[in-house]
Amino acid sequence: MVTSAHRNVTSSSDMEAQQQLAQQLAGKYMTFKLATEEYGVDILRVREIIGLMDITRVPRTQHFIRGVINLRGKVIPVVDLRLKFGMDRVEATDQTVIIVVQWTRRNTTTTMGILVDEVLEVLNVDAEQIEPPPDLNSPGGDDDFILGIGKADKRVICLLDIERVLRGDEADVAEALSEEPQG
Repeated sequence: MVTSAHRNVTSSSDMEAQQQLAQQLAGKYMTFKLATEEYGVDILRVREIIGLMDITRVPRTQHFIRGVINLRGKVIPVVDLRLKFGMDRVEATDQTVIIVVQWTRRNTTTTMGILVDEVLEVLNVDAEQIEPPPDLNSPGGDDDFILGIGKADKRVICLLDIERVLRGDEADVAEALSEEPQG
């Protein structure tokens, strides 16, 4: 009997934590597709969407870092999210775009392009539409960049923490590639 009551308390506190998480994550997301899967990035991280342009490969970088672009005089690294997420590389289509995102890490603002198959829409996701990400027991917590799962109509949208999509050394490389030249 005590165990059952304890489970109810634990489940109640878990529910409160899930509700708090959903409240924090509620807001507007730029949604996009990779293959048949939908993802969302906090609209406040999105600076602009640009059509596919020439990407200059940078030697000895991770396979998912496609290279850099010159966007109005600023060098921006471009990450192919398909490759980062372990999907097959595909040829670009007329729907393929680069979403330019920005975040601050260690008092440094980083701007990065993410290559996606297609931008869908800006979607308002309410707290009741968000569930915590499933515990998939991925090795090393490789899925900790998934903030939550959004539900819209019959669609499921993985809400991404773009700051965690690249981690550690990878983020350092992206930051180094996007630094403006001194002088």
